[in-house]
Amino acid sequence: MSGHIKQFCKKAKLVLKEEKGQGLVEYALILVLIAVVVMGAVKVLGKNADDVFTEVGGKIAVSKTP
Repeated sequence: MSGHIKQFCKKAKLVLKEEKGQGLVEYALILVLIAVVVMGAVKVLGKNADDVFTEVGGKIAVSKTP
């Protein structure tokens, strides 16, 4: 696995040296930023959704008991 990371770093350095590769690096940075934002949103919304489902499940369980 470490070999793959070293190989990726070497290729990334080559891309950074080339002017044509600059656009690719910018797109990669944007993609990483989007991924971080999505992960944060899922974490926040996932917790809220879990709370809602737990509350609804609790109300259903209470309403079924005589």
